[in-house]
Amino acid sequence: MPAAGPERLLRQAREVGAEELGRFCARISALLQAEDWGPDTLDALRRLFLIVAATKYSRRLDPTCVVLLQTALCSPRCPERLQLLCAAVLREMAPSDSLSLSCDHAQSSRQLGLVASVLLAQGDPQQVRTVGQCVIKVLESRQPEVPSLTYLLPVVSKVASLAPDAFPEEQTKALSKRLGDWLRYASIQQGTAHASGGFFSAPRTRQPGPVTEVDGTVATDFFTVLSTGQRFTEDQRLNVQAFSMLRAWLLQGGPAHPGAMDSDDRSELEGSTVSVLSAASTASHLLPPAEWLREKALEYCQRLLEQSGRRALRKADSGLQKACLVEAVLVLDVLCRQDPSFLYRALPCLRALRTRLCGDPACVRALLPIAQFFLHHGEAAAVDADAVCQHLFTRIPSEHFHSPMLAFEFVQFCRDHLLLFGSNLDLLRTSFPSLFKFLAWSSPALTSEFVALLPALVDAGTAVEMLHLLLDLPSLTAALDLQLRLSQAASERPLWDVSVRTPGCLEALRDPQAQGLFQHLLRAKASGTTERLTPLHQLLQPLASCARVVQCAQAVPTLLRAFFAAVTKFADGALASQLALLLLERSDSLFQVEGYEADVHRVLSSQFPALCKLHPSMVVERAKELLEFVSSLGGPRSTGHMLTSVVWAIGEYLSVSWDRRCTAEQINRFFEALEALLFEVAQSRPSATLPRCPPQVITVLMTTVAKLASRSQDLIPRVSLLLSKMRTLAQSPAAGPVHGEDDLGAICTRATELLNLLKMPSVAQFVLTPSVEVSQPRYHRDCNTALPLALALVSRLLEREAGFLPR
Repeated sequence: MPAAGPERLLRQAREVGAEELGRFCARISALLQAEDWGPDTLDALRRLFLIVAATKYSRRLDPTCVVLLQTALCSPRCPERLQLLCAAVLREMAPSDSLSLSCDHAQSSRQLGLVASVLLAQGDPQQVRTVGQCVIKVLESRQPEVPSLTYLLPVVSKVASLAPDAFPEEQTKALSKRLGDWLRYASIQQGTAHASGGFFSAPRTRQPGPVTEVDGTVATDFFTVLSTGQRFTEDQRLNVQAFSMLRAWLLQGGPAHPGAMDSDDRSELEGSTVSVLSAASTASHLLPPAEWLREKALEYCQRLLEQSGRRALRKADSGLQKACLVEAVLVLDVLCRQDPSFLYRALPCLRALRTRLCGDPACVRALLPIAQFFLHHGEAAAVDADAVCQHLFTRIPSEHFHSPMLAFEFVQFCRDHLLLFGSNLDLLRTSFPSLFKFLAWSSPALTSEFVALLPALVDAGTAVEMLHLLLDLPSLTAALDLQLRLSQAASERPLWDVSVRTPGCLEALRDPQAQGLFQHLLRAKASGTTERLTPLHQLLQPLASCARVVQCAQAVPTLLRAFFAAVTKFADGALASQLALLLLERSDSLFQVEGYEADVHRVLSSQFPALCKLHPSMVVERAKELLEFVSSLGGPRSTGHMLTSVVWAIGEYLSVSWDRRCTAEQINRFFEALEALLFEVAQSRPSATLPRCPPQVITVLMTTVAKLASRSQDLIPRVSLLLSKMRTLAQSPAAGPVHGEDDLGAICTRATELLNLLKMPSVAQFVLTPSVEVSQPRYHRDCNTALPLALALVSRLLEREAGFLPR
């Protein structure tokens, strides 16, 4: 496997002990002290970097080695590659008390950039400001711009992000002015090649040609990051770096002047034609530095939008076009938020850009920043943000669910802009089937993101349909897999494609009867209806063992917990009852992936009592459905977690203390169903198709029938006889091979306890059917309250040695 080599190296690096690391540091120290800059030193430093970077905790290096690493970093004779490795090792050690580096030690701007990166990694605020001042002085100097200036702009950007107040106002203005110059006035001629010494090479190097566009035509406008050439000049490199830090610098700079406009003034400016004309006619050379930078940034981004529409000759340039397009739109969004007068200058090109991109699948990622722009400025620009969001939430996930990068960015976009959606939040909620396609296809990477997003997606109107889709998520993954395969020619399918070996799966989905279910599962918006997908599950079963389907099935329990955590905060009685019935209905209609049903049942069984607690009357109101669920159980289905939780809920809430509509007739019907079920599970023998019944199921059933008898005392004789049989059955030798000794002991103990309680009906009713007040936690913590006293009294009364009751 390709990854075996790197994984083995990482494992070896993590296993290096302190003693071995000390010997290795001594070897490196000897090489550095001898100023041996050869391949042995290069290889040793690479290994040292791997060792210190492979673990989460900081490695302790020999102090002599640390000093020599710093010396090599600042030595003018040390090769650049070795200095890069020295800086990387020192950064991995941060924070460190053994550093003696200073920006004054740097001999060149390149060294200053490396030293600054080490110092910034320490995280000391004062040191960050010191580094910022040292770098900014070099940038402010009037010396000719040597190539090493390109190493300093990343340091400036990092300092500004760590300490926004590190640069005084005058320095900020000066740098803003220079950034604007680098953006707008870089050379449009290619760089000069180094002479090779040949007779014919010298004249050619003296005549560099102009830079070109990505489509190969000669550039007629100013240089940008999308301009191409064989070699680049220093100011062209600064142009590229200035654009890379532009958005962060603008965000640090804030509004155009300290007295920023309030919202009323801004809205007036946005609607003022005079302001637009004045902004357009302002002479650039009269603008303050911050506004100068904004002006040049606007021109630069508009130029990038124009360049992004050209047909690139190289694939690498095409990818660069998309990346620059995204960044340009994000910068325009910042500019328009800081100065609304830019909105009317940026709007025409952005409208045209959106129209162009909606029909270009290759540039779909750029639609996210465009949507962000219109969410911020749609009202002021009189743009219908609903149409933008409609296309974004429905078509993009449905058509591009298989793009992992787009999936992550899309979910992040939804999380970051929940407050901006406003009325469009309902559109987002009804589009959850479309969003879940991202989740189904890339579940390992997106599970945590959707756990955070689910509370915003679910509401009373979509909760039931969303729960169905969460339970069907593995089958959605399989359906998406088939959808991709159906859209490809047989020769284009990968070799591991299961459907190549079992083409019947694809043929079955072409059946008109299956098409309806298939389209329902792949819907883009909430339909308000649900479909029983069991026939579709059978068609998709050949894909149940696919790795992507299995990974999705493993993520569903976590998503279900997040769903119920959100729903229980707003669910009323009607919704809680509806969801509880859904759990019963879906407990036996899940896509058959290995281990999936058991994992889901564990979650559903823990949530069913919680829903009953929200709406205790549910047990009386839905008595018919619960009876059907209990009566239909038997064999393998009787061993599940769902049965335990349902039976417990019946025993807990089928009482007049929770609902006055509860009748003795209802209690008798439930008792007869549970009595028959208890006999069946107790006498069943495990086999290849029938797993062993857990003792928890038996003890919960016994406790529930005892609770029902305490509420309808005519049942006490029947329950006592039933419990006696259960105790006898647990003590018989025939039960040994079925249940373990501890399990049989637990069953026998529970039966004896319940029999003793039922001998005193009034006490049994108090213990097994306590009032709401007695159910409060304090009655189980305070030894002076009624319930512990009652239990202690019953225990004493029922002891054979006390002699109060006949034996």
